Amino acid sequence: MIRDRALFAGDVSIDLTLTCARMPAPDEKVTVDTAVEAPGGVAANAAVACALAGTPSVLLVSTGDDGLGDRLVEQIRARGVEVFASVNTGSTCRVVIILEPHGEKRLLLHPGVSMFPSARQLAQVSLENVGWFHSAVYNISDAKIMIERCRDHQIPWSFDLEPSTFPAGIDTLADLIDGAAALFCNARAIETIGKGAVARLLSMGAASVVETLGAVGVRLHTKDDFRDVAAPAAARVKDTTGAGDCLAGWFISERLRGVGPEEALQTATAAATLSCQGLGAQSSYPTRADVTDPTAWLTQSSRPAL
Repeated sequence: MIRDRALFAGDVSIDLTLTCARMPAPDEKVTVDTAVEAPGGVAANAAVACALAGTPSVLLVSTGDDGLGDRLVEQIRARGVEVFASVNTGSTCRVVIILEPHGEKRLLLHPGVSMFPSARQLAQVSLENVGWFHSAVYNISDAKIMIERCRDHQIPWSFDLEPSTFPAGIDTLADLIDGAAALFCNARAIETIGKGAVARLLSMGAASVVETLGAVGVRLHTKDDFRDVAAPAAARVKDTTGAGDCLAGWFISERLRGVGPEEALQTATAAATLSCQGLGAQSSYPTRADVTDPTAWLTQSSRPAL
């Protein structure tokens, strides 16, 4: 059996990215320079990135019954992702991203009811030809359903360790981390976990930790050693939103293509770097052709909104 499909489960949102010269003072109105509206969400972003890399990708999400969720699902499907969505009473997640000229960003998130799929979806989704599972664990008890299924079917899994998914400490994710093929951590997650974060995650049973280092690149940690993967030279960074999700999606795609972890991260880091050249997350993600020959991509001032 060829396990060439990637399965993603987690959040989906509508992202509104605004660029401005400066943040407003209290009770001041500042006119924004650019506004880009596009689908977002950690899991949804990674699924789109993986699909654009050429790997069959399946996404499990829940949306609100506000009509916005239907539009997001259709837009994500248009990027090549097979989406299974349940509808909850309430609003779909909304995120406002404010970018200043120096690249600093601030995010405002209204979770709504679209942060994680239902337990029923996770229990019933077909695992036929699934070779990798990836998520951001916004519901620990429901995520355990999928991890047990992955263990039973010997399917590798990975997580994006968003600090908001372990507010009571990283030990709350211990059962999910044990046996994970990869954990993706940015600087904020490392800081939240605390001293010796990487060693701690590896001691909890993770096979590897991918530590993202911004413009520098990434560091791949295993129990034996670590390897640095430098980010390629790029034009001026416009927006780093969703770059880590792009990295995760591409890494998973490369691994399912039979590429080793370090080489997979080299390609994934190149893709994530390209994604920072446009505004928004999914709206700025490159295809495999773009990563193979990035010249045309880098000469464009921005990517179109979906």
